[in-house]
Amino acid sequence: MKRYGSYKATKYTWLTEVPSHWKTQTLRSLTTVRSERRGEKEATLLSVYREYGVIIKSSRNDNHNVESEDLSNYKVVHKGDLVMNKMKMWQGSLGISNLDGVVSPAYIVCHINDATLNLRYLHTLLRSPLFKTYYNQFSYGVRVGQWDMHYEDFKGLEISIPPRDEQDQIVRYLDWQVSKINRLIAAKRKQIELISASKQAYISDLVTHGLNTSVKKKYSGINWLGNIPAHWELRKLRAILSPKSEKNRPDLPLLSVVREKGVILRDVEDKEANHNFIPDDLSGYKVVHANQFVINKMKAWQGSYGISPCDGIVSPAYFVFDINFANLEYFHYAIRSKVYVNFFAQASDGIRVGQWDLSIDKMKNIPFIIAPMEEQKEIVLQIKAQTITAENVCQKILAQVTALEALRTRLISDVVTGQIDVRGIEVPTFEYIDESNNNDENTEEMEAELDG
Repeated sequence: MKRYGSYKATKYTWLTEVPSHWKTQTLRSLTTVRSERRGEKEATLLSVYREYGVIIKSSRNDNHNVESEDLSNYKVVHKGDLVMNKMKMWQGSLGISNLDGVVSPAYIVCHINDATLNLRYLHTLLRSPLFKTYYNQFSYGVRVGQWDMHYEDFKGLEISIPPRDEQDQIVRYLDWQVSKINRLIAAKRKQIELISASKQAYISDLVTHGLNTSVKKKYSGINWLGNIPAHWELRKLRAILSPKSEKNRPDLPLLSVVREKGVILRDVEDKEANHNFIPDDLSGYKVVHANQFVINKMKAWQGSYGISPCDGIVSPAYFVFDINFANLEYFHYAIRSKVYVNFFAQASDGIRVGQWDLSIDKMKNIPFIIAPMEEQKEIVLQIKAQTITAENVCQKILAQVTALEALRTRLISDVVTGQIDVRGIEVPTFEYIDESNNNDENTEEMEAELDG
């Protein structure tokens, strides 16, 4: 793609030049800090995400920061304001708000002084990866992942702004190109979802009906499950799982239980992923030995349980069990299949959405379908083969998604900083697709469209 005819130098190493005719000014001249507080007024609580910018906090279920019961001191945000999470600026947690609302008193809220600016352009520019370099340079702190950036440092940033007609063209062009990339990313992620769903359905079928579909069947006693091989055994989980509650081993590594992978080592340094509070004293945490079964009782309905691959400790709120079953691989694949996730969901209840506690008594009565040992071994081999094939395909698609995301990032950065000249490019009528959109369109057609 073509560049502008002439450029001028900047004072930054991370952005060495910009088009000569673009106007350069500091954020000091463009922004004024707002100090307005909510008081007793009704207001929508907002949050700032590095992925999405400013959104309604309740629209996401992965925001684990606890809001204060008293919101009177929360800062007012007007539509068109710039909002920054000063502790996450180094990650790109800022953006122009499309909403009126309030945010945490720890955030920085700024009015944009220049009414001639295209706010979409400014939003994209300040959130572009190159500018994170500046935010990183001026973010400080002693706690990992909690480095503050102050407005006094932020306002010293010089930005180069094109004429308004160019701003508008840049926004139109990026909406068009990014939409094409997002459509393709969504379609490829859909492929991964379908492959995963197919794999899960295959595993569920094998652990409930076996490899030989022609064998004699018997009624399982469960309406939605139907018939199972007549020579298979039904045993309640109470006969397989024995509860354990060993404590006082704070020297062991901290474990967590997630629905995607089961029991994993917990990264205590990753503050972004570590939403739950970790106490200084871990002596009350439950000991887990390798090959024990662990359940996150509040997330069991999602499949957050599994066999531990190593020794460690887990939250006292978790359940830990010894497993009285010879073939642990078979038990692992079976118990984590969708069939059993449904059983665990039926054994969970509560009044808080997404926080349904598993009843230990109901769990003990879950029936476990057991094939003879030789069939178990064959089923495990088939599942492993299917899993390897599915994972290999998914890894290839994920690599394509990663490449597309990198292309999108590079394109946005190059266009908003003037490294690519998009003036004179005719933007056709198109449907804007954001990153969250999903559809079932043909990926080959979309790849051809992107190439064009």
